[in-house]
Amino acid sequence: MHGGEVLVENSSSAVLISLYRKRAKRYDRSTLLLYMAGFHHWAYRERAVESLALCQGDSVVDLGCGTGLNFSLLQERVGPSGKIIGVDLTDAMLDQAAERVAAANWSNVELVKSNATNYDFPSGLNGILSTFALTLVPEFDEVIRNGASVLALGKRFVVLDFKRPSGWLMNKAAPLLAKLLTGPFGGTLEMASRKPWLSLKTYMALVQFTSLYMGGAYIATGEKAGLSAASGGTDES
Repeated sequence: MHGGEVLVENSSSAVLISLYRKRAKRYDRSTLLLYMAGFHHWAYRERAVESLALCQGDSVVDLGCGTGLNFSLLQERVGPSGKIIGVDLTDAMLDQAAERVAAANWSNVELVKSNATNYDFPSGLNGILSTFALTLVPEFDEVIRNGASVLALGKRFVVLDFKRPSGWLMNKAAPLLAKLLTGPFGGTLEMASRKPWLSLKTYMALVQFTSLYMGGAYIATGEKAGLSAASGGTDES
C-alpha cells in the first residue's frame, strides 16, 4: 500500500531500517514505556499537530511517520477532503501504518517509502510534520531547506523531537535519559545534540520554540517566509 518508493540507503539509514524492522510490530506498545519516565509523548504530538494550524482540505506530509501514530490527529484537522502523505524509510513500519489506515478506512492517506533526505516534497504543501524522527537524520538541514522551499506562503513546518537538555541536573542525567528514552528507538546523545530548529530559523521564520520535559525535548514551529510572523516562545540558540 505504499504510494511511492524513493530510498537511497547509507550506513546510518541501514542501521535504522534494521532496527525498526525488528521493532515495527511492537512499536506502538513500546512507546507506552515513555510514560513510565514521565514523557507524555501523545500530549506532545497533539501540541505539535495543533501548531501546524491546518485547515479542512489541507495537504500535509508526516515525515518519518512510522506506524502512523499521528494520522488520527492529522485527520481531525484536514478532514476527508484533505490529504496526508506519510513518509518513512522502513517497509515494516509502513506496513503497520497501512494496517492502521485500512482499519480506519481512510482514503486520503498516501504512504511513501523514502529516507527524508531524498524525499521529493510535492509543491504547495500546507504543512510538514516530523515527530521524533528528524534528529535521527544527519542531513536534517537539507531536509528542512527542501521542505521549506515547497510550502505555501504562511504555512508551517513543525518539528517535535528530543534534544540535549540544558541545566546542570538534566545534563548530568542526559546519558541515562538518552539510553532509556531514545536508545530503543535508535537515538543517541550525539544525535540529541543536533539542532534542527536553527535550520528552521535559517530557511523560515521561527514562530515558536517550546521546551518540553525539563529541556529534554522541544516543539519548534517554522512558518514559510513571505508573510510577517512574530517570534514567540523560548528561542534557543
